Amino acid sequence: MSTLVEIDSSSYPDVDMCGTVEQVERIDSTVTYNEFFTKYLLCNKPCVISSQAIENWPCSREWVLNDAPNFEVLRTLFGHSTVPVADCDKKFYNSQVTDDMPMENYLDYWIDYKRNQYDKSMPSLYLKDWHCVKNFPDVPIYEVSQYFASDWLNEYYIAHPELNDDYMFVYMGPKGTWTPFHADVFMSYSWSANIVGRKRWLLLQPHEEDQLRDLNGQLVYNIVSEELVKLKYFEVFQEAGEIMFVPSGWHHQVWNLDDTISVNHNWINGCNITVVWNTLKKELRSVMKEVDDCKDMTNWNEHCQLMLKASHGMDYKQFLEFISFIAKNRLHAMLKKDRVVSFNKYHFGRNHCLFDLRALEIVLEDVITDAQDLSVYNLICENDEARVLLKNIIECLES
Repeated sequence: MSTLVEIDSSSYPDVDMCGTVEQVERIDSTVTYNEFFTKYLLCNKPCVISSQAIENWPCSREWVLNDAPNFEVLRTLFGHSTVPVADCDKKFYNSQVTDDMPMENYLDYWIDYKRNQYDKSMPSLYLKDWHCVKNFPDVPIYEVSQYFASDWLNEYYIAHPELNDDYMFVYMGPKGTWTPFHADVFMSYSWSANIVGRKRWLLLQPHEEDQLRDLNGQLVYNIVSEELVKLKYFEVFQEAGEIMFVPSGWHHQVWNLDDTISVNHNWINGCNITVVWNTLKKELRSVMKEVDDCKDMTNWNEHCQLMLKASHGMDYKQFLEFISFIAKNRLHAMLKKDRVVSFNKYHFGRNHCLFDLRALEIVLEDVITDAQDLSVYNLICENDEARVLLKNIIECLES
């Protein structure tokens, strides 16, 4: 059965009036979707959601035994698969060395590591960024919480299976595994639900991380206690069953305090699409500056877009395709009085679709202007479809 997720159009706050975060709040299921949308998504504030949100997930019941990972169930379900595993003791640029491993071998390692009391002479291996849902679509694992129903990124990838990608992940690893200091891909939101185990988070508000850059502008890899003295940071201890919401552009570092399994999504919607777009613009200009001495070469703009895609994960053309897909879905819903369905469970009300279209109008207008200024409009938009789409959005909003 579908569930309506709707926002009250009269309650959109002025984002500048949201204030600063003094502490990371904990909320429970009494918070409505509209309240979460206005207080946390629009204001870009972190929070922790109580265990009520995941207590009925299949993975919460089946993947856990005596408050620890149920290795035999995991072996039965996924033992024959291949999973990405990071070595937490080996650095590769600003991340960790990652390689593929048979799941069965990883579980054997984990059991042995635990049996040996997490002996520091053994490697510290962390299964990360595993597309479990995509790889095992018939295995019931979890249902996305209503608070995260407006997820343009996964809406786009689920509708385009030929791209063979999504931003829905499972993480699992023994006590002591960790994730280096970073902000999430595309400056997206992320949520992380602990199925079992505890995590420690350090979070920094946007721009606070600039105090941790070296002379070349590179961020630290691993925050140490001496560096925290000069920072305004937020520390969260996430318990089993809780969901951590990380806003756009908040850099963070995470440690597993126990043997831990978590479900994670990255996502984008009308509340943070401007942040995502501005980040993409900034990244392209960095690429252009880096290869400015080659500006006279043939197809220089095309090469810049290729470099942008390689370094950032998305170029202007794909970004335009992405927001165009979402805009057409919302226009169809408004004009045909149809439903936009998310994760086969939620559908958006009229106010929600209007909010999305207003956000898309602002961003699409700037995409067109910026692409023209950089002489890449015809490269990303061969038949002027961006202007046609913008015209359709404006007409819909005015009507």
